Amino acid sequence: MIDKLRAIKRVLFESENNRKKGDFDCPVCESKNVEMTPLPMHYFVEMQKYGFIHNIFYTETINFQHYCCSVCGASDRDRLYALYLNEYFKKISSISLLDIAPAEALKSFIKRHTNVTYRSMDLYMDNVDDKMDITNMELYKDGQFDFFICSHVLEHIPDDIKAMQEIYRVLKKGGRGICMVPINLLIQNTIEDPSCTDIAERWKYYGQDDHIRAYAKTEYIGRLQSVGFKVELLDIHFFGNESFTKNAIFPTSVLYTVSK
Repeated sequence: MIDKLRAIKRVLFESENNRKKGDFDCPVCESKNVEMTPLPMHYFVEMQKYGFIHNIFYTETINFQHYCCSVCGASDRDRLYALYLNEYFKKISSISLLDIAPAEALKSFIKRHTNVTYRSMDLYMDNVDDKMDITNMELYKDGQFDFFICSHVLEHIPDDIKAMQEIYRVLKKGGRGICMVPINLLIQNTIEDPSCTDIAERWKYYGQDDHIRAYAKTEYIGRLQSVGFKVELLDIHFFGNESFTKNAIFPTSVLYTVSK
């Protein structure tokens, strides 16, 4: 175990391609020349402890070396969303946005845009506008929102299809959204067991103690399409290599956007 963890540390901290600590920008807090800190070693320790069966380095969208902005705490995926939203918000005069299980740094970023009417929801978080189950968002009308963000939520939900259906219902016709989950690029079929409550088993098969599935790329896209969403994948070719590099987005990262 010690040897494997040392190898991971070399990948994270001793890469020859490692940029200088203060050589990045953060589009979430708009800080320049900031340090990005690595994914906490805790995750690797737990995966090793419980015998995680996959290779975490084949997760599609994550920057292990430069994961978190040292100024605002935004993760690399938050920075990816901000790159997209900065341009999207410029095109819309007024937009109602639903943020499901909001990340604090991204929430602050969105609220700085005066043309956005912001609403947040989650079943367990205290600092949200509405406490609701994503599979039954009864407080919201059909077609209430122009845009939504659902980031790394569905891998926690026993009935993810029902959650997708509810998100689709509350989105306006012509509306768009960001719908992201961890994608394992090595598996052909989604691995899941919503009934599993054993912490060791969850770490072993899903890589986190509160996950109940590991999504395969094609199947995840298919599930989104099955409820009516049109799916568009935006990668480094859309954003540009320079943008990914400067904002510490890993080259294999992909933004999943959907529309109704």
